Amino acid sequence: MKNRLPLEGVTVLELGNSVAAPFAGEILGDLGADVIKVEKRDGGDDARKWAPPYWHGTSAIFQNFNRNKRSVVVELRDPAENARLKAFILERVDVVLQNMRPGLVEELGLDGPTLRHDKPELIYATIGAFGSAGPYKDRPGYDPLMQAFGGLMSITGEEGRPPVRVAPAIIDQGSAMWMVIGILSALHRRAATGTGGVIDCSLYETALFWMGVPTATYLASKQVPHRMGTENGNLAPYKAFEASDGWAVICAGNDQQFARLAAALGHPEWASDPQLRTNPDRVLNRERINALVADVVKGASRDHWQSVLDAAGVPCAPMLSLDEVLAHPQCRAIGMLQEAPDGGIPLMGVPLSFDGERPPYRTSPPALGEATDLVLKHIREQAAE
Repeated sequence: MKNRLPLEGVTVLELGNSVAAPFAGEILGDLGADVIKVEKRDGGDDARKWAPPYWHGTSAIFQNFNRNKRSVVVELRDPAENARLKAFILERVDVVLQNMRPGLVEELGLDGPTLRHDKPELIYATIGAFGSAGPYKDRPGYDPLMQAFGGLMSITGEEGRPPVRVAPAIIDQGSAMWMVIGILSALHRRAATGTGGVIDCSLYETALFWMGVPTATYLASKQVPHRMGTENGNLAPYKAFEASDGWAVICAGNDQQFARLAAALGHPEWASDPQLRTNPDRVLNRERINALVADVVKGASRDHWQSVLDAAGVPCAPMLSLDEVLAHPQCRAIGMLQEAPDGGIPLMGVPLSFDGERPPYRTSPPALGEATDLVLKHIREQAAE
């Protein structure tokens, strides 16, 4: 990248495992921070073994969440190694990012208040499970548990069918993104005041936040939302329809788009039908309008409808499989899939560009402990003096 990356000069210590904290660390690393990942000697991050598939002995999942980092091995329960790590934090680190099980950092003396007592400018960021209060505050948590407990599974999938999990770890990754926003905000505040702070985010809070629209809809209507497949409870027609060779999602987001859709499908009279004229009318009569649209769409291919509806100004997209996504010229044109600098597995880049450039994929995910001596050597030397 020609320009200086936004977070160059910021050092982040990641006490992270699995997905949430490692993903936050990866985003910070992508933005230029020096991210030092602390791992246990016996196997490292659990995600290293979330496989198959493997890539050069490490799971594809670990590869995806841990580029642009350095790995150090520290036995946190060993007093000498723990002391060296604390010394490194106090001397070099701007941000500590952790998602360890509840209570563990306090046991190890690596909690926010302890570290910030000696370094008030430190930013200490915790991604927890259920939050810092309440009867569940000491419970661990995983993404699918939060999709269930936070209500997302109750509105995902089709009515009358078994529960469906959103396939990407949307709660883990969403929590990571919120934490990055918090860290960036804290860095901005520290630049103005010289003082760091403690940031808390949890998987449960993220799950509840993603349920904001369903919550508002429920409180306004007193109707508990249910699973609607690809539909939107507040708009119609707004769903996936089956074409002759697959599925296409059609979204008539307002009355003007619906009128254009009706004309493009050969039925301009729909736009003046009293049951279909406005979006509230169509929501009340969604089964009828969905059936009318479905009957027309099934008669031609996805590409046909994409062309027809694009020309009409109606939002439409074919449902693509991942191989189709990666082969599509739009995906290739924006350069989201980035080649590894050492010939490793290509990975999706961060979805941001600065002055027209996407932050580069600088270093492949680290081997376990590869930077332990490099990072902690001077601390060891100081301890020996």
